Amino acid sequence: MRFQTLFEGRYIFAILAAVIALGWWRGWGLLVFVGLLGVIFCVNFFRDPERGVDQDENVVVSAADGVVTHIVEIDESEVLKTKCRRVGVFLSVFDVHVNRAPIAGRVSYTNHFAGTYPGPYLDARNPDITKFNEALTWAFEGSKATVVVRQITGAIARRIVPWAKVGDTVEKGFRFGMIRFGSFTEVYLPLDAEVTVKVGERVKGAATVIARLR
Repeated sequence: MRFQTLFEGRYIFAILAAVIALGWWRGWGLLVFVGLLGVIFCVNFFRDPERGVDQDENVVVSAADGVVTHIVEIDESEVLKTKCRRVGVFLSVFDVHVNRAPIAGRVSYTNHFAGTYPGPYLDARNPDITKFNEALTWAFEGSKATVVVRQITGAIARRIVPWAKVGDTVEKGFRFGMIRFGSFTEVYLPLDAEVTVKVGERVKGAATVIARLR
């Protein structure tokens, strides 16, 4: 476990500790049990394993753990302003939620979209999440291409935590941020990139190769 990742859950752990203490003090065994289950769940959620990373500059690795939900051609109008290939990954509450840089390079762009408050927070699998849910867009400018990553919150996830900023030079697999509790991550690739994953495939951030640049 990494302290930085666990620190993001400090308030949740404090609340759970208070619940356990109250249950212990009042002799409410069920409350203690529920509090302990919450601690186990949160420790699992905030886990942050070390991963081996393929250092080939042509290789693009997954930015997130989860399941590939779609691979489509789409216009990326925010940063690249051209047609790209988008790989979408859904993260359930049981997946690692730390996001990793898909390539080595410089963080050349970030933009936070606060969402349509007090509008709906949609489930992360809903195709309209980019219109309503909070999101944070990143651009990683590498030696071969610029790859865009978009972190999107879900119905449960309500906070995106950035750990990098514009101008930072990062290694492939660098932990640039996380989303708390169930979310979605999109990676925008050049059209001529060879995608090496399929819809329905489970991927791991930094460890799974999702594409090769030409």
